[in-house]
Amino acid sequence: MARIRMTALDVAPLSLEKAKIATFQPGHVDLVTTVAVIEHERHGILLWDTGINGAVLDPEAGYWAPGLAEAFGTQGISRDHIVDRQLERLGIGRGDVRHVVYSHLHLDHSGGAEYFPDAVHVAQRAELNYAFCPDPWTRPVYCDKDIDRLRRVELLPLEGDADLFGDGSVRLLRTPGHAPGHQSLLLDLPHRGRILLGGDVAHQRDQYRNHIPMPWDHCLSDTTASRRRVAAIERGGVPLFLCHEQADFAQLPTQGTFWD
Repeated sequence: MARIRMTALDVAPLSLEKAKIATFQPGHVDLVTTVAVIEHERHGILLWDTGINGAVLDPEAGYWAPGLAEAFGTQGISRDHIVDRQLERLGIGRGDVRHVVYSHLHLDHSGGAEYFPDAVHVAQRAELNYAFCPDPWTRPVYCDKDIDRLRRVELLPLEGDADLFGDGSVRLLRTPGHAPGHQSLLLDLPHRGRILLGGDVAHQRDQYRNHIPMPWDHCLSDTTASRRRVAAIERGGVPLFLCHEQADFAQLPTQGTFWD
């Protein structure tokens, strides 16, 4: 078995109305935005998602479409939260990252693409195709500036499930619905065993359990099917961690600690 280990970063704490992530649900919610840092003995550093771009924090830059930063509740984010700064604190330079793997290409997952121009960027082909020309109603969550950067890096498009390194340690599972090419990450850690990083298959546990859609979901039937697939894996004893769920993030290794 290949030796790998992982740690997690919260690269964008968000605070917003719950109805923006779970249709018709009342109240307010605080979210994390999880990036996983994975070290593989032969293939080096891999990132699972990249969070938002630091330019979002400058209101004069107009990096996102008008009103999005306020709607997503980015006021609690500082430049030190952004993925490149957090990697620096772990002793990892931008050039040390060899692979960037995306759950999907929404603006809170692909914003850090700019920081890793020399890495291989990995996504489902269906997601890449859609992100380059999204439907008008989903266009706001695909930031043109982020997607344009993907035109200038080495891309590895995937067609469905994939064993990224051929050794079973890093597997991508196609879980569409929230986005056309959404995927989840199944890691096989030598000592801890398998864990599943579910990306945005759901934003929170109650949404996941009760099959509540998100307003931005691309296809509700695919979302439901993907949640059922993930739930079957979870019932088989594999713990699931959702990208934006605070309770899930609290269980992950952080601040320079690792699972292996």
